[in-house]
Amino acid sequence: MAPLLGVHLAGTWMLVGLIWTIQIVAYPQFLRVGAGEFTRYHFGHCWRIGLLIAPLLAVEAVSAAWLLYQGHREQAFLVSVGLMVVNWLSTAIVQAPIHVKLMKGFDAGTIRRLILSNWLRTVSWTARGVLVGYVVAVG
Repeated sequence: MAPLLGVHLAGTWMLVGLIWTIQIVAYPQFLRVGAGEFTRYHFGHCWRIGLLIAPLLAVEAVSAAWLLYQGHREQAFLVSVGLMVVNWLSTAIVQAPIHVKLMKGFDAGTIRRLILSNWLRTVSWTARGVLVGYVVAVG
């Protein structure tokens, strides 16, 4: 396996683990935080998750771009890159605005929409991980 493909695979699977942790552990906990503490708790979550996710997103994006530059055109890899776009668009169009709304305070309905809408990213990143793993396995 080429080192850059290994870096891409590792970064992708770290994001898969992170999105599942967010989906199954972190977001449901939002419903269990008291309304009086929610704003502070939510801000802390966003800040700390951002510190984890930002460098991983950079690794994922830069390594994908470099792999494309190097000529990787395997169908599974191209589909996985398309799923990156799905993840980024979902984050920008759906999840980020929900988080902005939650910065104003606890709202159970909004939290439920966040949990439900995040399944798109959870499934998409998982599919990315499988596809990149396939590219590594057959390459």
